[in-house]
Parts: sequence; structure tokens; C-alpha cells
Amino acid sequence: MAAHDHLSLCLCDLIRLLWTLLLPCLYLCLVLTAILVLLVIGVRMWLQRARSARRARERSPTVAFFHPYCNAGGGGERVLWCALRALQNRYQDFSFVVYTGDQGVTGEQILNGAQRRFDIRLPRPVRFVFLKHRLLVEAAVYPHFTLLGQSVGSIFLGWEALTEFVPDVYLDSMGYAFTLPLFRYLGGCWVGSYVHYPTVSTDMLAVVRERNPRFNHANFISSNPVLSALKVVYYCAFALLYGLAGSCSHAVMVNSTWTLGHILALWRAPNRTSVVYPPCDVRAFLDAPLEEDADRKCHRLVSVAQFRPEKDHRLQIRSFRKLLDRRGAGPEREALTLVMIGGCRNEEDEERVLMLRGLCQELGVADRVEFKLNIPFEELKRELTGATIGLHTMWNEHFGIGVVECMAAGAVILAHKSGGPKLDIVVPHDGQPTGFLADDEDGYADAMERVLALTPAARLEIRRNARLSVARFSDQEFEASFLAATEPLMANLER
Repeated sequence: MAAHDHLSLCLCDLIRLLWTLLLPCLYLCLVLTAILVLLVIGVRMWLQRARSARRARERSPTVAFFHPYCNAGGGGERVLWCALRALQNRYQDFSFVVYTGDQGVTGEQILNGAQRRFDIRLPRPVRFVFLKHRLLVEAAVYPHFTLLGQSVGSIFLGWEALTEFVPDVYLDSMGYAFTLPLFRYLGGCWVGSYVHYPTVSTDMLAVVRERNPRFNHANFISSNPVLSALKVVYYCAFALLYGLAGSCSHAVMVNSTWTLGHILALWRAPNRTSVVYPPCDVRAFLDAPLEEDADRKCHRLVSVAQFRPEKDHRLQIRSFRKLLDRRGAGPEREALTLVMIGGCRNEEDEERVLMLRGLCQELGVADRVEFKLNIPFEELKRELTGATIGLHTMWNEHFGIGVVECMAAGAVILAHKSGGPKLDIVVPHDGQPTGFLADDEDGYADAMERVLALTPAARLEIRRNARLSVARFSDQEFEASFLAATEPLMANLER
């Protein structure tokens, strides 16, 4: 028999074998699919019964917020407490729950912390559901494939939340989009989301494609074309899954024009998406009088941001060092102080502060830099109203509550030339400048020098324009926009 005839027979035998296996595989797939569908239906019915039993006991619908770090004290937490206050005032017959992963604290302590840090007191009690597995969404647990690991972890954490308490309306206020299909399809809830920052964005893809090293893009990847290409594929696949999860939301709120553009591109739900600027405590700062600072002998440059890597505190320290070098030794150097104010959520943040202190020592500026961690609101207000410059350095900041607070307090703002500060906040008011923007060490040092070189009258004019421009970011504006955006969800409970 010829060799090609033998090969033909082998191929025919192989095809017959595969054909005989095809039908059993199809049957197996159908059986497994049916089992999965029945399992989902069973779980959904079980959860629905749990909610019905709770509604029969309490006789009131419940709105739940998913906020695993509700005791952190950042801008996202201010959104949570203002949103809760607005809903409690509007829907007085509803009950409210917060899913939190904070341990070692009581609900009363969390509420006292919110009042101390944000000057917010809720009109009625809130029930806290304390989750035990918040570690599943900690970035430190996933040194590689961090986005995927945290997202999968959020599904398990969401499952723990759902089995502990089944609400009528579920609001994700921290950006864990992969919990949305869980609560919608298994819990049978009306779901909404407030997006502070897209988990993945086209800007992040651009960073990888351009092989540009950043805090979330390691040098060994950016320097390798093969690894960079694989990471692009990973990001694209993740973006697809993220978009599918986010599109499950019945109501989507985003905090800025920059975030809106990315969420519309990924989630593709324009009819359900609206911009709701976060609440900034401008009223508390507007009491401080705006006066010329001609008699001010010392200038404080104040930064307000949680000690997270993306906030880029290193850029602040390096830029400040360049400013000090330009001014030389002596009284001019002694007249400048950099004050870094922020919240520490965990040991990782505390270690980051230690590294920043070490950088200050290394650059020889430790005597001119102060760190203030988890300070009460009154001290924050005192620092901002006494600052000459408000400093912000995060690339593509989704919004920038700290930027708005600096402007309202009367500091001349110097923010990163990207994201929310560029598109929504540090924009001209009636054609007049409201602050300065920069994007690298030299740019920041130049801008700081320019602000300090202005006459007190010129600085006062910029401060006045800035203060007038931030009225659109008040608590009242946020509450009105938030209630309008969530009205479709709440209307389903009032029927």
C-alpha cells in the first residue's frame, strides 16, 4: 500500500473517531448547561425567599451600598455618606445597609469617624454588614494579574455580602463592577453604580502599547515587546468582560467628564449614564475670608490625597526639592513647607508613607516636609485655609475632590494636567484663570515658582475666581443630581 493511501486511511479513522465523540460531547455540554441553569434558578429562588421573609418582618424596602472601605476617610467615602444622607432624607420609609470589610470597629465608630472627618451626620441609623473576606480585593494579594485577581475576588466578596443580606436595591459605590450581575441576576435586585474611576481604560491600554513605565506598568514589561503585546491582549479581554459586567447596571453615575467618556466606551449604556459630580465640602471652606497675603512670611504648599501609589506623592516631593534648590539656602528656603495630608487605609499605605519619609531624607528636604495622617476635619480646614498653594499630582485623576476643596479654601491650586482637574475643575471662570496645571517635575517647580512670584493682589484674583467656580460641586448639587439619577431605581420600590 502506498504511503499516501495509508495516510488517507489514518485520517479517515481519525475523523470517524472524532465524529463518534462529537455527539457524546454535545450531550454532556447540554446536560452541564441544564444543571448550571437549574442551579442558578435554585440559588435565585433561595435568595428571593430570604428577601421576602425579611420584607415580611421589616415591612420596608432596603437599599444597600457596597463599600468595603467605608471607614477609609477619602473622597469616595464622602460620596457614600452624602448619598446615604440624601436618600434617608428623601425616602424616610426605607431602610439602609452598608456592606463593609472594616474589622475591629463598630457601626457607631464608623459613623462617628464620618462626622469627625467630613462633618456629616446621618438623620437615621444605618445597618452595617461586616464582611470577613475583604482581603480578596486587596491589590497586595495579587502581585500579577492584579485587575483580574481583584475582580474575581470582588465576586466572592459580593457573594458573601449577598448571602448575608439580600437588599431590594443594590448600589456599588466603590467601582466593583463584577458584583453587579451577581446582585441583578442571582439576587433579583435593582442595581446601580457610582463610578469613581474605570477599572480599565483606553488610557491604560495606550500606556501599555507605548511601553511607558508607570506605577501599574512594570519596567520589565514595558521594556519587552512580547510581554507588552501579551499585556495589551490581557487588557483588551479584561475590558470586554468589564464592559459586560458594567452594562448590567440599571443606573450608572460617573463623577466627571473624563470618567464619562471611558464608561460610555466600555459599558455602552448612554441612556442610563449620567454625570454626578462628587460632593465637595465647599460650604465649610467658604466661611474663611479671602484677603491679600502680603504679610504672609511663610508659604505652606498643601497636598490632600490618600497615600496610594497612583496619587504620585513622589512627584510632589521631587518637584518641591527642585523649587528649594532654585531658591537656595537661607530664609527663602526656610519660608517654604510642603504639607502632605492624607488617609492611610492599611499597612500597605503606612509602609508607603515610610518610603516617602525616606525619600525626603534622601533628597535632603525632610526638614521642610510635614506628614499629617488621618487628621480630623477641623485641622484639614485650618491647613487648607492657611495654604498658599494646593498641590495635586495624580495622572488622570477621575475627578479630584481635594482639588476642589483647595480652591474653595482659598489656596492657589496646582493640579495635574489630565483627567478631571483639566476637563472639569481647573477651567476658566468667566474667562479668568482659576489655577495652574503641570505634568512633570520641571513643570510643577516652574508653576510653584510662578505662583510665589505673583503679587498678593494677582494671587487674590485667582483665588476669588477659583472660589466662585466651585459652587457647582457643592453638597446640595450632588444630592439633587444623585436623587435624580437613582429615581428610576427607587420608583420600582414605591409601586
